[in-house]
Amino acid sequence: MKINDKVLAIILGGGQGSRLYPLTEKRSKPAVAIAGKYRLVDIPISNCINSGIQRMYVLTQFNSASLNRHIKNTYHFSFFSPAFVDVLAAEQTMNSGDWFQGTADAVRQSMHHFESKDYEYALILSGDQLYQMDFNEMLQRHVDSNAEISIATLPVTAHEATSFGILKTNEESVITSFIEKPDASLLPNWTSNVSDDMKHSGRHYLASMGIYIFNRDLLETLMKTPGTMDFGKEIIPQSIDKHKTLSYQYEGYWTDIGNIDSFFKANLGLTDDIPKFNLYDVTQKIYTNARMLPTSKISGTTMNRAVIGDGCIINAARIEHSVIGIRSRIGEHTTVKNTYMMGSDYYESFEDIARRDIKIWMGIGERCHIENAIIDKNCRIGDDVKIKGGAHLSDTETETHCIKQGIVVIKKDAIIPSGTDIS
Repeated sequence: MKINDKVLAIILGGGQGSRLYPLTEKRSKPAVAIAGKYRLVDIPISNCINSGIQRMYVLTQFNSASLNRHIKNTYHFSFFSPAFVDVLAAEQTMNSGDWFQGTADAVRQSMHHFESKDYEYALILSGDQLYQMDFNEMLQRHVDSNAEISIATLPVTAHEATSFGILKTNEESVITSFIEKPDASLLPNWTSNVSDDMKHSGRHYLASMGIYIFNRDLLETLMKTPGTMDFGKEIIPQSIDKHKTLSYQYEGYWTDIGNIDSFFKANLGLTDDIPKFNLYDVTQKIYTNARMLPTSKISGTTMNRAVIGDGCIINAARIEHSVIGIRSRIGEHTTVKNTYMMGSDYYESFEDIARRDIKIWMGIGERCHIENAIIDKNCRIGDDVKIKGGAHLSDTETETHCIKQGIVVIKKDAIIPSGTDIS
């Protein structure tokens, strides 16, 4: 039996996702749309599929309806295959009636679902990270070193280290100590062995990526310990001295989609000539719902560094450094710059528009200027609208939009009347 056949993947959907609000106002964090056609949860699931890991649970508790629907419509496996992707929402049982109180508590409350499965290793992943990793090498090193826990680590610079949990290793890559978000004055004592390439880049510190492998028997024992709610803050620090914990260094692209700013930058980064996150890698495909959409139709538009999803109808004057999601409609003489437009969940017919007496069509109207913005799904932006985010704007919230760190976020299903100026 291959190693990946002995693995059960547990994908943590996160809590309320307050730092990604308002994108998480009506959906769970793993269900947030990225790259114009995918969902965040597609990333860890695709990494598992590409690694031959076929049994996956997604743990969530907030606004999980759209996540359930996406997974049900997307991940179909052969009737004769043991493969599955199941969503486990927080539930009341005879043993617990509380919401998940942290990452470890989510796993603890869900353990009764895992116990019936035949597995030797639990691969615990986050549902809000962007990366492409083959887990087989990490699993093989875990087995070969007789580790009880393995943690994927990312070499980072001193400037970045103060924002992460930092691990220190010995010559055999065994983790000897851990510190959460260390002060810069402490960093000289927290360097670890890294590759020459990482040293030349000034990346001397190992940050936890929130990707863990646990031996089954140890995980079951740890989950019986009451009061420990989080892997990163409690389980891992408390286990390092008691159980052999291995560091697996990963040197590829990885980013935590923790807030609006990181989400915005990660999406716009896909427009680079050579993006750090490679959607075109045939060996590391990203899977999602196979929608039967027509090709996009573009007329009279100048485009530069633009990513366009399927099924769009675009008559804009210019689209620059922007990601345009599926089924997007953009009117004539409109400029879209530094913007992530998620697109729409459905097309409107002329009959729908007439019956519902809709004054503003779904999408962006004519003669608009949209810049430094995120436009959520199914938004209606009228004609002659100006939306221009930037550092000059203060954080604020209205019924239709939020401004966070200078980024204007138009809320899902919002209607922005013609002539509106948000600048």
